[in-house]
Amino acid sequence: MCGIVGAVAQRDVAPILLEGLRRLEYRGYDSAGMAVLGADGPFARHRRVGKVAELAEALSTAPLPGSTGVAHTRWATHGVPTERNAHPHICNDRVAVVHNGIIENHAELRARQLEQGYRFTSDTDTEVVAHQVVHYLDQGLDLLAAVARAAADLKGAYALGVVHVEEPGRLVAARHGSPLVLGVGIGENFIASDVQALLPVTQRFIYLENGDIADVRRDAVQVYDQALAPVSRPVRETQLTAQAADRGAYRHYMLKEIFEQPRAIADTLEGRIVDGRIPDAILGPGADALLDQVRAVQIVACGTSYHAGLVARYWFEAVAGVPCQVEVASEFRYRSHVVQDGTLFITISQSGETADTLAALLDTRGQGYLGSVAICNVPESSLVRESDYALMTHAGPEIGVASTKAFTTQLVALLLLVLIVGRRHRLAADEEQRLVRELEAVPGRIEAVLQLDPAIEEFARHFAQRHHALFLGRGTQYPVAMEGALKLKEISYIHAEAYPAGELKHGPLALVDEEMPVIAVAPSGELLEKLLSNLEEVRARGGELLVFADQRGAFRGRDGIAVLDVVPVEETTAPIVYTVPLQLLAYHTAVMKGTDVDQPRNLAKSVTVE
Repeated sequence: MCGIVGAVAQRDVAPILLEGLRRLEYRGYDSAGMAVLGADGPFARHRRVGKVAELAEALSTAPLPGSTGVAHTRWATHGVPTERNAHPHICNDRVAVVHNGIIENHAELRARQLEQGYRFTSDTDTEVVAHQVVHYLDQGLDLLAAVARAAADLKGAYALGVVHVEEPGRLVAARHGSPLVLGVGIGENFIASDVQALLPVTQRFIYLENGDIADVRRDAVQVYDQALAPVSRPVRETQLTAQAADRGAYRHYMLKEIFEQPRAIADTLEGRIVDGRIPDAILGPGADALLDQVRAVQIVACGTSYHAGLVARYWFEAVAGVPCQVEVASEFRYRSHVVQDGTLFITISQSGETADTLAALLDTRGQGYLGSVAICNVPESSLVRESDYALMTHAGPEIGVASTKAFTTQLVALLLLVLIVGRRHRLAADEEQRLVRELEAVPGRIEAVLQLDPAIEEFARHFAQRHHALFLGRGTQYPVAMEGALKLKEISYIHAEAYPAGELKHGPLALVDEEMPVIAVAPSGELLEKLLSNLEEVRARGGELLVFADQRGAFRGRDGIAVLDVVPVEETTAPIVYTVPLQLLAYHTAVMKGTDVDQPRNLAKSVTVE
């Protein structure tokens, strides 16, 4: 996800902008740039391909003095990573623009602007925004009105920061779908994609809502709606500080990352929902032609990402009506394949550097796959670069080896992909809108689940002295059970296995006794009654049960069964929500055992060797 920083101050803003970009590097990017406006103009600009350090080097040799400016880290969507495609974009030496998001009607606007005599210097969709603002400036409008008129012409998702050479000391921002905040200072004000970018200069923020347009000056900010009627947005003070360690007030990175999941999921959805639907453009230009040809899906991944793929298999077949196969990358690489016509190859990896997954992708070339899509958290990774298309998760940095927010954001990204594939098959428009509403509700559902933390911590005391555990689930909850067992193994070193609950009689039931705790995930759904019967078999054999159950469901605590009620959630999105209590259970068990939670023995965050 691209990053925006902007500032209007009484001092040189280049150092502020540069530090803001450094704090947004976790988002991933391929180029960076900055444009600064001095009191007497004109714009001075640096753009560089590569890391923010390259931009910093340019600034060290050729500083950009000035009190108004915008800066940007870009992840290429329209146009390859080159200096000419890096932001900010400048039109006729009058307007500088930075942009996050996707302008869906950029081709139509570009054609019209070419007829009007505008000259394009990039391949991006963003440049049409700069030209459109200048078009309205030429009609006598001021910067605020020109940005508002230009924004009304745009279709898609965007966050904009715009500076005009004839109005120094002023910055106009607009938001529709992509995140944007205002930082409120003393005699200076700012914009950014994320509060993290501005923590060195302020802790007071205004969170813009969809359709907001902000007039930012040194001594004041005013927010307007799309019709330029003033609106009131509260100023909120964050508890985060620039000096705080990444772990913040949390004891471990893993716990911090578990509690970051509502925000990470919201960030993954930002800019990808337009009028209740998911635009094809979230995959990048040309994706619609590829998606039109999809007749089957092959998913390849490792570890936690493999479990995400297993959940997606249910979704692709039940929601989209498309056959789906899922395989561990290390196995997939070393066997022959029969490729069905129209098969889309999907890889999933948090780091994008997982050796087996990357090798599996490279091995598919020439085997007849329709194309490749990477689900990944690191835009500049090898997996993303080698794939035809990428759908980025926006989990932010994940330090803990045991993946938490990366997993749930992978599920969200996969469901987005299921929806855009599914509407070409069996998914009706009203059903897509219903599922989109479900997705939008997920951050709030997880916030409610996190309130169970004290109760889960108390139950974890039963695990600290155990040596084995059994996890059960049915349907989409079976992969969730697998993920819960993996988490417990990874960080507490307790042997744990997961089974489909219907398989109990085929072997695992022999393991059940009073020393074998059994954990079940039991949201409401068509398989709930069958799961109830399976769990009664466990109880009849003296097994101790912990059940995470829908509070509307049939489970009630009694001898041998501890029930933790989970907020009601729809069946499709239940796997995303129900994985969170299993993460907390593993975390608290590991803490009580005294293991190294964030860096468990023998494990690495990214497996880059076979």
